[in-house]
Amino acid sequence: MRRAALLLCVVLSPLAVAPAYAGAQQEEVLAASVQAALQAAVADQASPEPEFPSVIDKVNWLSTMSERLYKRIPDPQARIEFLKTVYYEARRAGLDPQLVLGLIQVESGFRKYAVSGAGARGYMQVMPFWVKLIGAPDNNLFHMRTNLRYGCTILRHYLDIEKGDLYRALGRYNGSLGKPEYPNMVRGAWEKGWAWPLPQQAALK
Repeated sequence: MRRAALLLCVVLSPLAVAPAYAGAQQEEVLAASVQAALQAAVADQASPEPEFPSVIDKVNWLSTMSERLYKRIPDPQARIEFLKTVYYEARRAGLDPQLVLGLIQVESGFRKYAVSGAGARGYMQVMPFWVKLIGAPDNNLFHMRTNLRYGCTILRHYLDIEKGDLYRALGRYNGSLGKPEYPNMVRGAWEKGWAWPLPQQAALK
C-alpha cells in the first residue's frame, strides 16, 4: 500500500502546483476600446516560427539562452520550444525577450504550474480574472503559449498606461506599484542573467 502511494506521488509530482513569488495584478475597469484591443491581442492563434534579424542571430540567441536555461528546463526540445515562444510573444507585444525571461525568473522560477498565494498562475503569473475580462472560457493559464501571450499582452498594456515607464509598469504587473523591490528584482534578473548580447560578444563586434 505504501509502495503504491509512493508511486502515485512520483507520477503526479511533475503536475504539482508550486508556490511562486508574485503579487497580484489588480483587476480594473477597462474602456471598451481597450478591452477589445486586449481581446484581439490574446486571440488563440498558434505562434509561428519567430523571425530573427538573421539565421546566425537565431542560432546564437537560441543556443546561448538554452545553455542558460538548461538547469531549469532540462528537456532540450521543451526548452527550445519555450524560448521560441517567449521570443515570438515578446516581440509581438513590443517587448524585449530578455526582459520577459527576467520577469519569468522572478515570478515563477520557470515553473509551468506555479501558483502564487494570490492565485496568479503559470510562467508569467497571470491572474485568472484576465481570462474572464479579455479571453475565452477555455483558455488555460497553465498552457505555455497561452500564459506567455497573456503575460506579454498584460505587461504591454501596463507599459502603455504608464507611457513607457518600465518601473511603474512592472509594479502594476506584480500588484506592488510604488514599491521598488519587484521592479529592481526583475531588472537585476534581466541584466545579470539574460542580457544579450553578452558584453564580451559586443566588444568583439
